Amino acid sequence: MKEPNVLTMKDIAKMLKVSVATVSRALKDSPNISREQREKIQKFAREHNYYPNVIAEQLRHTRSAPTKVIGVIVPEFVHYYFSSILSGIEREAYKQGYRILVAQSNEQYTREVEICESFFQNKVCGIIVSQAKDTKKYDHFLRMLDNGVPLVFYDRICAGINCNRVVVDDYMGTFNAVSYLIERGSKRVAYFGTDLDLEIGKNRFNGYKDALQKNSIPFDESLVKLCDTGQQAELVTPGVLAMRNRPDAIFAVNDDTAIGVLQTTKRMGFKVPDDVMICGFTNGFRATSCDPMLTTVEQRGVEVGKQAVEVLVDRLQGKHPINHVEKRIVKTRLVIRGTTR
Repeated sequence: MKEPNVLTMKDIAKMLKVSVATVSRALKDSPNISREQREKIQKFAREHNYYPNVIAEQLRHTRSAPTKVIGVIVPEFVHYYFSSILSGIEREAYKQGYRILVAQSNEQYTREVEICESFFQNKVCGIIVSQAKDTKKYDHFLRMLDNGVPLVFYDRICAGINCNRVVVDDYMGTFNAVSYLIERGSKRVAYFGTDLDLEIGKNRFNGYKDALQKNSIPFDESLVKLCDTGQQAELVTPGVLAMRNRPDAIFAVNDDTAIGVLQTTKRMGFKVPDDVMICGFTNGFRATSCDPMLTTVEQRGVEVGKQAVEVLVDRLQGKHPINHVEKRIVKTRLVIRGTTR
């Protein structure tokens, strides 16, 4: 699917070989430039479906209250962590006098692009977003910024853009969890993780490797699997546990994957945690509904959502310079339950 064409003032200025300031004046029908040039630029903008961001203009140039609607992009509604973040966003937005407009990308880049365009045309005053797994290009996010729509990333951040973000401490969360597995007697910890193209994937993988190194355990690439869903875990786990020198612990990048590991491990006749220890990363409601209950890293999704709104509202209210980038890290904690010794 072709990416929607959302023109910016910078694009118009470049194509017509004039300054961005000239384009801005023409679109406001300013008498400070010639009538001929105003009409030329306005005609070009109409023909190319240029949508000025009215909300951003209100924020910059007037004291009147703009429409206080925040756009929120969620990769998946059914994921506990994302729903808890959404709860935190809604509570804090309501407290601060904002409404939210929520859409699900379904982990699809093309859908994410469409949502951004829809939010832009509906004049949201800012966007809070966790990028889709298959997003590799960031032009749609850059267009939002170019047109004065502030962004705040959460969970999966866009590494290609220096932008506001609120994330959990993925590195230390993983480092502490893997270190704990080693302290409890593990000599071979397997890692079930996500795509290393994602910043979250890199940080958690680095936490895993550094925990091994600190505890003088050699890194074994055969113990690292690209596996981040329960369904994938059910397919991958049998092969891992059939290894001649099988792991005695498995760290999974999220609870869904960890529970898939747990169910498969038990079906294969292994005892948890005596034969294999398992640790997840989320601390959703499913972590206490399995047997044994899951040791996991708590991500504090409600707090992430709350802080994402705080960062965005601070930006909208002009509490920081326009070029200020806020980067917040929410600390995790290890919740110890029955899947570890």
